[in-house]
Amino acid sequence: MKKQNGFSKLVSNNPLQYAGYLAVAKTRAKVLKAFAYIVPIRRPMLFVGETSCEDLCDMLINEGHANVFIVTDAVLNKLGIPAKVTDYLDKRNISYKVYDGITPDPTFKVVDEGLRKSIDAKCDSVIAIGGGSVIDAAKMIAMSQGNSCKPQQLIGILKARKPSVPLYCIPTTAGTGSEATLGAVVSDDKTHQKSLSIDPRMVPLAAAIDPVIMKGMPAHITADTGIDVLTHALEAWMSANASVETDYYAASAVKSVMQNLPLVYKDGGNLKAREEMGIAAHYGGIAFNKAGLGYVHAIAHQLGAYYSIPHGRANAIVLPYVLDVNRQGSKKRLAELAKKTAMVKLGQAGKSDAEIADQLIAQVRELITTLKIDPTVKGMQSSDFDKIAKAAAKEVSDTYAVPTYLSASAIKAILTKIKQASDEAINKNNDKVA
Repeated sequence: MKKQNGFSKLVSNNPLQYAGYLAVAKTRAKVLKAFAYIVPIRRPMLFVGETSCEDLCDMLINEGHANVFIVTDAVLNKLGIPAKVTDYLDKRNISYKVYDGITPDPTFKVVDEGLRKSIDAKCDSVIAIGGGSVIDAAKMIAMSQGNSCKPQQLIGILKARKPSVPLYCIPTTAGTGSEATLGAVVSDDKTHQKSLSIDPRMVPLAAAIDPVIMKGMPAHITADTGIDVLTHALEAWMSANASVETDYYAASAVKSVMQNLPLVYKDGGNLKAREEMGIAAHYGGIAFNKAGLGYVHAIAHQLGAYYSIPHGRANAIVLPYVLDVNRQGSKKRLAELAKKTAMVKLGQAGKSDAEIADQLIAQVRELITTLKIDPTVKGMQSSDFDKIAKAAAKEVSDTYAVPTYLSASAIKAILTKIKQASDEAINKNNDKVA
């Protein structure tokens, strides 16, 4: 018989082996909690509003930086989004080099190319202008340059020996909150499996929440990234490592998303709601910096790797099912959140925790429906489920402190429900076409 590691044990569903997996996972969760609360994690200086990009550039210039490496993607560059920064740098006679080679779920090859260009241009600072993929790539570029190492050498926890090259971020989507977090995700060039680098020195020095830059975001991307914010906040709230501090930021993010995401989805030019969503994304990042995430992200990451589903949409697809699974163990916490964020309807506050938790989950489902997020996962195969369950279990055990640890059968049951819903949606669409 082959020797089984902890994650194979989970997939086997043997009760004794599963108990061993739980013991290891919970021990790691305690270590993560100690890490989060002992190791200092700085907060970036936050500039908010229509002049925030200029304010951020002024800070960079005042710090003495004179040759900036700007990291973005080709679409944003073609749309002229970085011009708000480059025009201002031109006025201030600051040199810069633009690298727009970042792709969704950036690979090591993409990061390596950016690193080479930054070093060749002798840049002394980095500005990321984009969504989570751009910011994560910029983090890896800045940290690799600061440590004179390859990005692959930074995968894991506290692998860097020196600080990052000074990093500044301008998120163009209200989603990942990566401008506030201590981690970055990079994908393998061949398998597209994701690897995580975690280091407090990876947190940017400053970030600008500029609603003008965000207003051009298409409705479907607004929806996907907005649910990413909601997922960060909900998973941080339900985490076993949650605290008074993380609860404040998580609850604030949830309340803001429920109020503002429908507004910006309907009217992308609503600058006030855009600004509020940007702040919510930032708060979500602060919350999961210390509290961590959970099975929604663990499963969504696999859907992205296996079926090329955008991250925010993958979260939206998985979120309701994981909430349902966590409902029993987290009903008290979910009810508390519903009351704190005014998600309890008038006259309903006196109901049981289970009923209020059900109401919160129903409102999350209703929001996802209102945003018309595509629930289909094209090419989803039941034959992939064992591997997906194993990878999701490993991610949770290595990285998160979840309220309830799921067995292999529970993870695969979620995947089965997602496949059924996806197949139904595809068949329904085919009937309409016919």
